[in-house]
Amino acid sequence: MTVSLREAAGSLLVVGLGGTELTGLERAWLQLVRPAGIILFRRNIADARQTRALLEEATGLGAAHGLRCVDVEGGTVDRLRDALAPLASAQSVARAALFPTHSQSARMDGAPSGESHSSRKAAMNGAQRVVQEDERPGRSRLAQVHGVLVGQAVRAFGFNTTLAPVLDLGLAESAAVMGTRAAAAKAAGVVEYARGFLSGLAAEGVAGCGKHFQGLGGGTLDSHLATPAIERSSGEIWREDLAPYRELRDALPMVMVNHAAYPRTPGKARPASVAAYWITTVLRKRIGYRGIAFSDDLEMGGILKFMPIEEAVVAAVRAGMDLMEICHSPELILRAYEALTAEGERSAAFRALLLARARRMARLRARLFAGGVGPVLSASRFEALRTRILRLGETIAKAGAEARTA
Repeated sequence: MTVSLREAAGSLLVVGLGGTELTGLERAWLQLVRPAGIILFRRNIADARQTRALLEEATGLGAAHGLRCVDVEGGTVDRLRDALAPLASAQSVARAALFPTHSQSARMDGAPSGESHSSRKAAMNGAQRVVQEDERPGRSRLAQVHGVLVGQAVRAFGFNTTLAPVLDLGLAESAAVMGTRAAAAKAAGVVEYARGFLSGLAAEGVAGCGKHFQGLGGGTLDSHLATPAIERSSGEIWREDLAPYRELRDALPMVMVNHAAYPRTPGKARPASVAAYWITTVLRKRIGYRGIAFSDDLEMGGILKFMPIEEAVVAAVRAGMDLMEICHSPELILRAYEALTAEGERSAAFRALLLARARRMARLRARLFAGGVGPVLSASRFEALRTRILRLGETIAKAGAEARTA
């Protein structure tokens, strides 16, 4: 595969857009940059038809087999809640699995247990096939259904990637920041939930992304605003925060690297997203991860208060990052693109690194997204999906209420 320096630079960026339709300016810079993918937010999503059209046009101006990303974890981070239905949070799913209701024990999709066999089968519409009879119950089984429904939801809107599941530990220190995004406080609970969730996504042909490597469970600051300094030792991090990444390394198509610093480790005060220690030494060498290392948004204060965007993208590539996310500003996207290109022109070693990284990413994108995007759903099938999501939410809420009174 022959690729130019400029093509290589653009193909390591995943970028955001301003609204529900492309502007003339966006078309112009998309044709110049030819990014690896697009990420959409609630500002970009009105309904399924409009979203699919926007993604089709935008990715058509980028690199082949482009990522079509959206944040759908369920709970507070759910970009489709207004256009479809609110999905349950990871924490509520994991907790409900520990306190199953009578109807949930018999039925894992949230539909009433009195329905006929044929209507129950229709209600599952895909979730059933990943819930095997011989699988033990618990977080993993219910999480599979959660993953299937998230996968079906994002495919209905034309996405091929959801930036989930969260693999952070739900520790007391981060409770005010993370809320219900973390499935459990212990690594075993996070792994059990995430394994099922990823299995559900895979059954629907959707790529997941474990986040936020190497762990925000001990953080007290929001990395959207500043660089959290997480005072956990290397030993604690390896045993606890990194356990989900070690256990799930072969099930994770992508891993998102955060902007926190860990001063009690060899990474010291440097944000993980630009630290070779975390990406190359720990994620690649010690854990043995071979998928896509994906940065958290480089517009966040956690990195931009540490260094300008030009330095950040170059440092991230040198540290081992594969794809870098810039979620909104055309100015920052273009500055990052030009910085990568300029550094490749200045340094032969960086040029070789950039070209090799771009070729590897092209192969991985082709492998992950060769199946294309999901079909357009009819109005009746779209409404059936909405109903399944709402019913699962009702089942989880009931289990939560019973747990509180137990």
